[in-house]
Amino acid sequence: MPESEYEHLQEEIRGLVIEPKIQAFESKYGDKDYHIRLKFDEFTCLCPRTGLPDFATILIDYVPDKLIAESRSLKFYLNAYRNVGIFNEHVVNKILEDLVEACRPRFVEVIGRFNLRGGIGITVSASHGDESLRRIFE
Repeated sequence: MPESEYEHLQEEIRGLVIEPKIQAFESKYGDKDYHIRLKFDEFTCLCPRTGLPDFATILIDYVPDKLIAESRSLKFYLNAYRNVGIFNEHVVNKILEDLVEACRPRFVEVIGRFNLRGGIGITVSASHGDESLRRIFE
């Protein structure tokens, strides 16, 4: 991919606004390190090249600070990608960026396990924050 096309694609993804937004509420235990693990088995988005659907399980593991992601709003947020043309690698990073913006966690990792298409399965992970707080998904 030519450099200018890549840069344009990066700007487009970073400028992507997904509605509804992820909402958050106050953590009553912001002084402790504890993990919240979320699993969303019904994630879909569209391949930007072919328009075909991509299906995935999205795993989110995070250590909150002062705010916790409200799960209902997260469900609506993730479902909003259903008609969005976006590469697997970009969608995982976009979800990460939006979680960081909404909650400011001490640590967060987003993993996208995309189903086989054309014989190839893709798993993408992206993280932010204090890596010493990382836990391995079972």
